[in-house]
Amino acid sequence: MSELALHFETRPSEIPLVLLPAFPFDARMWTSAVRELSTDAIRVDPPGFGDSAPAHVIATRYGSASDSSLDQYADSLVAALDEIKVDKVVLAGASMGGYAAMCFAQRHPERVAGIGLVGTKASADPAEVAEERIRMAQAAEENLDHIAGVPLVVLAERMVSPVTRREDEELYESIENWLEQAPAPAIAWAQRAMAARPDRLGVLKRLNIPALVVRGSDDIICSREEHTAMAEALGVHLHEIDRAGHLVAVEAPRRMAHLLDELLMRATSHAAR
Repeated sequence: MSELALHFETRPSEIPLVLLPAFPFDARMWTSAVRELSTDAIRVDPPGFGDSAPAHVIATRYGSASDSSLDQYADSLVAALDEIKVDKVVLAGASMGGYAAMCFAQRHPERVAGIGLVGTKASADPAEVAEERIRMAQAAEENLDHIAGVPLVVLAERMVSPVTRREDEELYESIENWLEQAPAPAIAWAQRAMAARPDRLGVLKRLNIPALVVRGSDDIICSREEHTAMAEALGVHLHEIDRAGHLVAVEAPRRMAHLLDELLMRATSHAAR
């Protein structure tokens, strides 16, 4: 049995849509968007989150327990897809899920029929951001409620649009609950893996597949410039969704689903040529 948990209601199509969540969430963050899709999708729990095996188990199986890397995420996803006999996929990721999707496309380009990047960036972290991630990892390893001096639930404020905070109290509470449920060891693994990731803009430039880049207009974590750079590298238009922030896939599930449906249709047609 695969170490990485995959969630889907029906048997995946020949080229299914695979959704990777943002940090520090599990597959639940894609639930509302999947309900709006014209077809089912495979939702993934990252290493250590949700129903997936602990991060150190996956790290050991696909690399080293002492070396957190998105390569481990990508390779464990390949193994999980092999187990359900899925070859090519349309891979879409939000935030950390986008980092993992780009890593997957670099390591296993033959498996990717299309790629969607949502609220993310291709550039590596500046030194000060990487150092902050390491501090967050260390705090999580000490099982603290505060990450680099910031309470976990306060991170919710940075992740969503002010409109969401003001007008959708139920959704905002769900996001806070998901943050509180994030396992400390998985947080530590993810932060170390993200801190170590390289710039992958060149990876995007080499891809010749249907692509999608989406940003919430109120995203204060990943800038319009960073999204524009990815869109230009992929040769596509940047889609910006109003009244949504970094978690645009959660805040605007219907609009997100429409764009994902269109990406899947383009990718399926492209692969059939």
